[in-house]
Amino acid sequence: MSRLDAASLLAPAWPPRAKPRPRGRLLCLGLSATLASLSLLLFFALRPAPSPAPNYGALFLSLGSNDTAAAHLRALTLHPHVAGTRANSLTAHYVRDALSFPAHVTPYSVLLSYPVHRSLSLSAPGRGAAATSFALRQETYRGDPYAAAAAEAVPTFYAYAASGSVSAEAVYANYGREEDFAYLAARGVDVAGKVALARYGRIHCEDIAHNARAAGAAAAVVYTDPLQYGGAPGEAPFPDSRWLPPSGVQVGSLFRGVGDPTTPMWASSEGCERLSVEEAMRTDDMPLIPALPVSARDAMEIHGAIGGAVAPAGWQGREDSPVYRLGPGPAVLNLTYLGNDTMATIENVFAVIEGAEEPDRYVILGNHRDAWTFGASDPNSGTAAMIELAQRFSMMQKQGWRPRRTVIFCSWDAEEYGLTGSTEWVEENQEMLSSRAVAYLNIDVSVVGPGFLPSTTPQLDELLQEITKVIQDPDNSSQSVYDSWIKSNGSPKFLRLGDGGSDYSAFVQHAGIPSMNLVFGEGPGYPVYHSLYDDYVWMENFGDPGFRRHVAAASIWGMMALRLANDEIIPFNYMSYAIELEAYTKVLENGLKGTAVTCSPLYNSIRDLRTAATKANNQQKELREQLLSKQLNKDSMKIRQLNDRLMQAERAFTSREGIVKQEWFKHLVYGPSEQNDWDTAVYPGIANAIASARSSNTSESWNGRLT
Repeated sequence: MSRLDAASLLAPAWPPRAKPRPRGRLLCLGLSATLASLSLLLFFALRPAPSPAPNYGALFLSLGSNDTAAAHLRALTLHPHVAGTRANSLTAHYVRDALSFPAHVTPYSVLLSYPVHRSLSLSAPGRGAAATSFALRQETYRGDPYAAAAAEAVPTFYAYAASGSVSAEAVYANYGREEDFAYLAARGVDVAGKVALARYGRIHCEDIAHNARAAGAAAAVVYTDPLQYGGAPGEAPFPDSRWLPPSGVQVGSLFRGVGDPTTPMWASSEGCERLSVEEAMRTDDMPLIPALPVSARDAMEIHGAIGGAVAPAGWQGREDSPVYRLGPGPAVLNLTYLGNDTMATIENVFAVIEGAEEPDRYVILGNHRDAWTFGASDPNSGTAAMIELAQRFSMMQKQGWRPRRTVIFCSWDAEEYGLTGSTEWVEENQEMLSSRAVAYLNIDVSVVGPGFLPSTTPQLDELLQEITKVIQDPDNSSQSVYDSWIKSNGSPKFLRLGDGGSDYSAFVQHAGIPSMNLVFGEGPGYPVYHSLYDDYVWMENFGDPGFRRHVAAASIWGMMALRLANDEIIPFNYMSYAIELEAYTKVLENGLKGTAVTCSPLYNSIRDLRTAATKANNQQKELREQLLSKQLNKDSMKIRQLNDRLMQAERAFTSREGIVKQEWFKHLVYGPSEQNDWDTAVYPGIANAIASARSSNTSESWNGRLT
């Protein structure tokens, strides 16, 4: 980009010149104004003094209820509820009825994926004539109150895995990253035609499968290593601790795209053009090879049968695990997978509180509802927090509260398959959102343990810090969330929203809407993630005993919504953006030393943004002072114009054409890494260009400047 267009949007428009009025008319107007002033004086002298405006923020915080959050989570997690099933449709109706405001369900027809048949067996010299067949089943635990419901869970599988059978030697590929497969090639370990065995821990399953296919593997098997998910050697697993039981399996989706695979780049609207199922399953965003997730127990048996060179120290497992070797063979894995890739109906749920003064400006709160199994952490800790928050808003309405701007609650469906429900809605409503959306506030997993981990676009940083200073730390009542946040990091630590980890993706990376995501705890990667054991018992005993973290998450989420919906001037500060972009560019420049590429145009654009952000901040301060002194009406066009510039500035970081080779992603500052869909890439288009230049490594490839 030749300049950061956000700077021009933040700059104030030149005020129009007022037309002169006839002198006689001015005298009449002056007399009318005098009479009106006298009437107002008499009116206020004769009526009682107005009551002070209620403090709705304090009221909102006082209404938090641990019991309400716990009750909703229990109700939502009685049964597994995968997208496209009757069980998940029942949760949609539960959420619709619980949100307390006018609500409706919006369906979409999309391509989903379910298992029909799976099998995996191991054979190797010295193991006898019979192969070892793996059960591929997660076992219920001692005293499991959900043992009967567990039978309703979809068998362990990967959505969109290619159907097929493979019998081949196993090769161990560590975390399944590009560099892991490069290491195997450098060691002379042939992956072509083999079954790649990899573990979770660095990248997500869709990227592991993609990298395995790129390396020539015929199939992939992925497991949860006890080193990351099993606790210390000898430590008892869940239900005696938070750690994943040996039979636990982390399932997921292997689709690397976003939204409905049959409608890439456009909405899955009724009657729309779409790819056939066969065409969609052949795209490069699909894994195109069979793959299965397996338990640590099964993986340890496979490791014990793999020969070849001993893997490096960084590739080894826990001290009580067998020695990990690279292979190939002599272990042979016989893998069969048959999937049902079919069109199904998903249901997004929406509830609306219409704004009193600016009903055409939207503050949007969202959480997905579908889960691979019971979903107590992912995602229904967030669903319970959203319902608890909404019910506080309902109680406030009964006491006279109404937001200045419209608040929309969204319960997304099929997030687990590829952010499907939210993506389809954003694609269908992008023009409306571009002109009306103030911000999108997301919570996926709201709670998995202690510690506060927010992700934002930078203009929301200052507001979030202000709000966390008034929210009590759920784990230490003597301090605020902000205090604990500072103590754990030395300063407030913000992650950014360039990854494909949740439903903020379409809002930030496709539509350019300021956004936020919150979680208490580690987020994705907690021990029982996407397994059968992510149930209410785990949450009640380990994720959030007492449900105080749920209430804290709802309080922060709701206070952000209140400020964005109620403040006359939208509380955005783009100075944080300018400071961060400058830091990013310095890192980028250091990595380009010795090349012909210059970062000067980027620095010039950032300087313009900093100047514009300073002017916008000064104007905000001036207008707030005028509001306090009653020199300015809260409905003034000056305020509306400034708010529109603050809203639209984030859109200016997007490109209509999108990022090369990742055209759906429009944001030029934050996007997913090509190597890891769950990792944020800064300046993703530039990062891809640099990777391409390094790959070709010619003088022509490095000629240019960053604009």
